[in-house]
Amino acid sequence: MKDFAGRIAVITGGGTGMGRELARQLAAEGCSIALGDVSAGAMAETRRLCEAAGLSQGQRITMHVADVADEPQVVRFRDEVAEQHETDRIHLLFNNAGIGGGGSFLVNARDEWERTFNICWGGVYLCTRSFMPLLLRADAGHIVNTSSVNGFWAYIAPNIPQTAYAAAKFAVKGFTEALITDLRLNAPHIKCSVVMPGHIGTSIVANSRKLQSGNQTEEITAHEVGLARARIASMGIDATKLSDDDVRRMIAERARRFLEEAPTTAAEAATIILDGVRNERWRILVGHDAERIDSLVRESPERAYETEFFEAFAKETGWVVGGR
Repeated sequence: MKDFAGRIAVITGGGTGMGRELARQLAAEGCSIALGDVSAGAMAETRRLCEAAGLSQGQRITMHVADVADEPQVVRFRDEVAEQHETDRIHLLFNNAGIGGGGSFLVNARDEWERTFNICWGGVYLCTRSFMPLLLRADAGHIVNTSSVNGFWAYIAPNIPQTAYAAAKFAVKGFTEALITDLRLNAPHIKCSVVMPGHIGTSIVANSRKLQSGNQTEEITAHEVGLARARIASMGIDATKLSDDDVRRMIAERARRFLEEAPTTAAEAATIILDGVRNERWRILVGHDAERIDSLVRESPERAYETEFFEAFAKETGWVVGGR
């Protein structure tokens, strides 16, 4: 699929970050877009940006509020896409939605852990299964599943456990790689790619806080402070010595740094991903940090979780928080 003009793309997590930038770049090439996200406001801004750049005749940008971890909502999302685009087929499915949280299997609450896993992995599974009939009817299709460097390296720092997100991203990677053979045998007109970004400048940290707490405002509530204290405690830090305002400042600064100090922007990431789709690459690493950690883990997998391994990698690449 070298040309996206006249195609229809479904993008989950389309309200911000890489999802927004994928939508903008695809729309600029004449592709119709169906955005899926839990935030109508964020999707409205993505659609505004796409339309401001100019749309061709017949090109559509639609919005669909859906939690990808909830199958009835995903099925409704699919049916809305078919109705609003007046079609029985799509050509591109970007399973991009994801959140963080539930880093510690021992310290964090079970509902936080499962919320992360169910969005990051369950969303990929449910959307792929639900949209597959529409992909099968197309003349050509491509499924793009966003994993992470945490899909081959379950680590971001020596003092930060990453169990839920890494488990989900390993599942996404394995599922996509297994689909290569399945599609080749049973639907050869559909290709698939697994995307493994390093640290990309997105709002995932801020968005994860809102989704895990159920608070969509910018105010950091007492409940969110409690969740943050559990995360801080899981890192071996005595959170009792921090005031609530200290914790709030830490939450805000972590989100700011992740967005603003990343080595790769969301727009740059989207360009790399779409180039990979055009060239039918099944494995798309995004960012120099992703490329380097991939190489290092392959060179010495037994050392991948040792502190010395991490420190050498961080010094070479400037990795601070790491991971998408």
